Amino acid sequence: MLFEARLREGIHAGRVTVMVRRWARNKAIAGHRYRTGVDLIEVEHVDEVTVADLTDEDAAAAGYADLAELVSNLRGDESVPLYRVSFHVVQSGDPRAALAADAALSGPDVEAISARLTRFDASGPAGPWTRAALEAIAANPGLRAGTLAEQLGWAELLVFKRSVRKLKDLGLTLSLEVGYRISPRGAAYLSLSGRTR
Repeated sequence: MLFEARLREGIHAGRVTVMVRRWARNKAIAGHRYRTGVDLIEVEHVDEVTVADLTDEDAAAAGYADLAELVSNLRGDESVPLYRVSFHVVQSGDPRAALAADAALSGPDVEAISARLTRFDASGPAGPWTRAALEAIAANPGLRAGTLAEQLGWAELLVFKRSVRKLKDLGLTLSLEVGYRISPRGAAYLSLSGRTR
């Protein structure tokens, strides 16, 4: 779930606990967890509303000075349904961080990761890509995602970013303010899987 960069600090601090979005169909489910780019949030309530249902309290909880500012920032046609989503930050943090820090990989761990990457490769837009992406990220920490995608021959940046997110979900990479870096788990995987290839 994407949030503007300006809201992420407020979400992290617990000041921003509501978002209001126009969606053709509801994209948030109560009880589900979503990543903001910094934190993990859990959705408490999702309500389909009208602008008339919104209040200054909603605006403040969504990170706006007042209701008028919130309404002026709504995107999409007015005929598209409007949703108010209440959420809280999951204090245990992003479980991928602990996974990424775990570099003690056993043989079965390496095999399991390799099996997942093989599946990712099979569904990739241009054939096998995971090993090349991991090696490029390891060699170029902090390189802008667009530059990295171009070097690897990816035509669509958003597809590349979604693909790298799959590597992050396995604990193999870490996101930086700009670009990525290989995680301790990812470095261990590259080393150990390279010995068995």
